[in-house]
Amino acid sequence: MNKRAFLKSFGLATASASFLGFDFKNNSPAAALFPKSIQKGDTVGIISPSAATADRMEFTYAQEAMEALGFKVKLGKNLTNRFGHLAGTDEERADDFNAMFADPEVKAVICIRGGSGASRILPLINYEQIKRNPKPLLGYSDITALHCALQSQAGLISFHGPNGSGSWNSFNVKQFDQIFFKKELVTFKNEGGKGDELVLKANRIQTLQGGTAEGKILGGNLTVLTALSGTPYYPDFQDAILFIEDIGEDPYRIDRMMSTLQLNGTLAKIKGFIFGQCSDCKPGAGYGTLTVDQIMDQYVLPLGIPAYTGAMIGHIPRQFIVPVGARVKMDADAGSFTMVENVFQS
Repeated sequence: MNKRAFLKSFGLATASASFLGFDFKNNSPAAALFPKSIQKGDTVGIISPSAATADRMEFTYAQEAMEALGFKVKLGKNLTNRFGHLAGTDEERADDFNAMFADPEVKAVICIRGGSGASRILPLINYEQIKRNPKPLLGYSDITALHCALQSQAGLISFHGPNGSGSWNSFNVKQFDQIFFKKELVTFKNEGGKGDELVLKANRIQTLQGGTAEGKILGGNLTVLTALSGTPYYPDFQDAILFIEDIGEDPYRIDRMMSTLQLNGTLAKIKGFIFGQCSDCKPGAGYGTLTVDQIMDQYVLPLGIPAYTGAMIGHIPRQFIVPVGARVKMDADAGSFTMVENVFQS
């Protein structure tokens, strides 16, 4: 993810929206809106609301993966477009997003990739139409911007998980089947094995503060989430379970973003904290640095709430499909969280 490009694009989007006359007054928290259920044989739409896809085979991979899951596929009209680093202009990408939610044939919306730029289309999304046609949205990384907007503007539960062109390994496929087809109340607990190691190392969790908590689970990519701070698209974290992940960020940047969550009041509101994977978050050149572990300790331990790190959430091949906005119960000692409600309309 090109984080610097994201921050620049978000500033441009905000400026453009203000110029066009969009209302930036923050709304009160929306009531929970459950998406309609899906089944094999349904049609899903594939869109690209963020960065452009350079390799044409990625479009093929995404379509074949959805077909292998049992779906018919409808491609966004502007899916293969390019505008600089983006997958088309803001209007083109927003048009595909709105069209998929308006199309009665399309039962779910799959984002082909993340990258950057989704924040630019937030003022152009038709949230009233989404309320009338609630559908599952799947994606992660930069798609965090869409999860946040759908939650804050429509209350729609969406799904932080593999992008269309991402890894559809057996773990991800099994969890997709459990959540979307079998509609199970899934317990999200790391899977790992020792392999040739004497002790377990892969997917190992660390409990920062033991205990259990129940609440709405919200969050996503830390960089994207904090960049939305102060906008109407930032969700209300009152009594929520916060989950975050990131990739390619120096620890000093992680510290800065955790500071933002502290200063904007998010950390003071939450009931539980789950940190996923921070892939390649190593310090660069300099005189010294806090470690990511130290940063988590400094910001999270004083909260005195259940908290753990190392969840299978983030830029990793095997990843949880997190129902953003759904109620879950977390167990920090066990390093798990469990859905406590059906997240689809009956």
